[in-house]
Amino acid sequence: MKDRWRGRRTGLTLVVALTWGVIAASLVSGRGQAAVVVSDDAGRVLARLSLGKDDAFSLRYRNSLYGTSAEERFVIMGDGRFRLDELVAEQVAVLEEYYAVSEGPTRAAPGSWRAPPAYTLELDRLTVAATDLGRRTLLVEGHRPLALWRLVDDAAPSVHLTVERAP
Repeated sequence: MKDRWRGRRTGLTLVVALTWGVIAASLVSGRGQAAVVVSDDAGRVLARLSLGKDDAFSLRYRNSLYGTSAEERFVIMGDGRFRLDELVAEQVAVLEEYYAVSEGPTRAAPGSWRAPPAYTLELDRLTVAATDLGRRTLLVEGHRPLALWRLVDDAAPSVHLTVERAP
């Protein structure tokens, strides 16, 4: 009879230890699921996209001077703000002339260049003009590209991006 309970006690001890491990890991991380929230000037939520495991998002747009694609990549910080982490463009001139970069652009994927920004930019809110000309698009892992310029009227093209984290 004693041997029958020995395996069950070991199993129960293992389950309790694993449960406490999961709880401790979630407390140490201190972070719930984050989402990028897109709102208009009136504060209406136009979209909410949960972030992938990379805790990052990008804004892609068409540069009005060069007419080519550029991308601003952001990472979410522990306090819920987001930081501009990398700049990517189809034409190296966009990075060298339009942005301030800290070092010379390097080849990224075929047909694009990338560079780190010259200055640290940390935000809790980003307002962008989502016009038909620039075609700003929100890119979040696990979601289809979200065309921000289709969510607003040309008369009031501003959208506001924030990050919210579930408790």
